[in-house]
Amino acid sequence: MSKREAIVSSAHLAGSGPAGLSELEYGLIVAQGAFSRWTVRCMSAAGWPDLSHLDVLVLHSVHHRDKDKRAADICFVLGVEDAHTVTYALKKLVRLGLVIRERRGKEAFFGVSPAGEKACTKYGEVRETCLLETLASVGVDVAGKTSDTLADAAGRLRALSGLYDQAARAAASL
Repeated sequence: MSKREAIVSSAHLAGSGPAGLSELEYGLIVAQGAFSRWTVRCMSAAGWPDLSHLDVLVLHSVHHRDKDKRAADICFVLGVEDAHTVTYALKKLVRLGLVIRERRGKEAFFGVSPAGEKACTKYGEVRETCLLETLASVGVDVAGKTSDTLADAAGRLRALSGLYDQAARAAASL
């Protein structure tokens, strides 16, 4: 049996260390692009075709737990360093009537509007129809009844993100 060729985006990196790390990083690249396309298409099917990936993430973040948020909080939760991109998304969502801006003292807080809540609900319906049923059909445990669940995968991704954040801090100090 011949040795399997690693599926990587940068063979020069795979040659300098374990190929598995380069395979993982390529998987992350592909998954990031697929998730971005998915959020945009899902929101388009929900009736909002002109929202970008970040717009969709910001809308869901504003709607999360029905609690008003500051732009800085949204940036922190989403891991966005370029605050102006979130500010731009918030302005767009306010202009479209999906988010409400309220000034409290010197700070602006953002909450979801009734139209924004409806858009998020419809997004959830499209998500269930297009994604959850497909995940279950390929054997992914969406109900959390086995040891290999979506929650386990999410935990691994969060752990990896922490490792990459730490590596980024280390690289910044070199």
